[in-house]
Amino acid sequence: MHTRLSQQDLDFQNDVSEFLDSQFTESLAAKIAAPETYKEGMIEWQQVLHQKGWIAPGWPTEFGGTGWNDTQRFIFNNERSKRGVPEANLFGLKMVAPVIYTFGSKEQQAHFLPRILDSTDWWCQGYSEPGSGSDLASLQTKAVRDGDDYVVNGAKIWTTNAQYADWIFCLVRTDPDARRPQEGITFLLIDMKSPGISISPIISIDGRHSLNQVTFDDVRVPLGNCIGDENKGWTYAKALLTHERAATAGVAECKRQLDQVKQYAASEMSNGRAMLQDPAFRRRLAAVETELLALEFTEFRVLSTVAAGGAPGAESSFLKIKGTEMQQAVQRLMIELAGPFGGIVGSDLTGEDSGHEFGDEARIRYMYGRASTIYSGSNEVQRNIIAKAILGL
Repeated sequence: MHTRLSQQDLDFQNDVSEFLDSQFTESLAAKIAAPETYKEGMIEWQQVLHQKGWIAPGWPTEFGGTGWNDTQRFIFNNERSKRGVPEANLFGLKMVAPVIYTFGSKEQQAHFLPRILDSTDWWCQGYSEPGSGSDLASLQTKAVRDGDDYVVNGAKIWTTNAQYADWIFCLVRTDPDARRPQEGITFLLIDMKSPGISISPIISIDGRHSLNQVTFDDVRVPLGNCIGDENKGWTYAKALLTHERAATAGVAECKRQLDQVKQYAASEMSNGRAMLQDPAFRRRLAAVETELLALEFTEFRVLSTVAAGGAPGAESSFLKIKGTEMQQAVQRLMIELAGPFGGIVGSDLTGEDSGHEFGDEARIRYMYGRASTIYSGSNEVQRNIIAKAILGL
């Protein structure tokens, strides 16, 4: 990927800007921001993208992808993040879809991919389990063949947006006697409306409900919902996780939040001057910005690999580690700007009381952001992957 935009790139950037400014309206943004209308708003926005043909930038064109090169995808993502436009539902579009169009049968591709594109089906991920932590291979949810079905029993946890999902993609154990824990695991697609599925909300420290525990009690799943070969799910799961980790880097969103920090620092006063003029704060801000620029170029290289027909490999672990660390660094800067009022939970303080308007925003981002170095495989696990796959240790 080149680092200077050509005239063609600039024309594309202008097209993207005009489209986002005209189509992502204030009323749509308000609908997405409210928990009770979140899914309705997101589907509305995703259908606008679908009608434009821009819903699946990373997909092959034969399955409905845009055909954009890596520069165009970078431009779109940056323009989107710059305006605070949310990313489309990544569990369907960026995670399970690549598994389906790479490893799924033609029947599975024909059924599921169009329904992901037009937002008929929303997806969630069933990987982590109670008590398993980041040791995904220790999963205990079982699927036993019974005629034309699997019967699934067990539980998944930290399942983001399960309360909105129509389908869940799950790793289940189909051979409990396998020689290695990574063997004997199967990748299943499960209808969330199936009898025997229950969802229990988990309210996170920021006071929001995005996480859940999903329990399976004798849930019947057709054999045809198995992706690829039975007991080979670990192979497909690893491919999915490289896409997830690359997406977790969140470079464009991190740049937007850093710009917000600069804006807040320009008006936040300390000892009679704006924090943006404080030498110590400026040094920290410059250090974060420099590291973020370096991370952006690493993301370019991964995008170029994908654009050339490859899949993100162990490099995605670099993105995940550094991306989540950068997110937390920006979140620390913002909550420190908010001062002592930024950490108050459930406060009735107004912006006038605390002296600024962004304290609640800073608190929510900071608290939820503590999990970013854990989900999608903890950063400790990512370092092990790098040591093994890249360094050969």
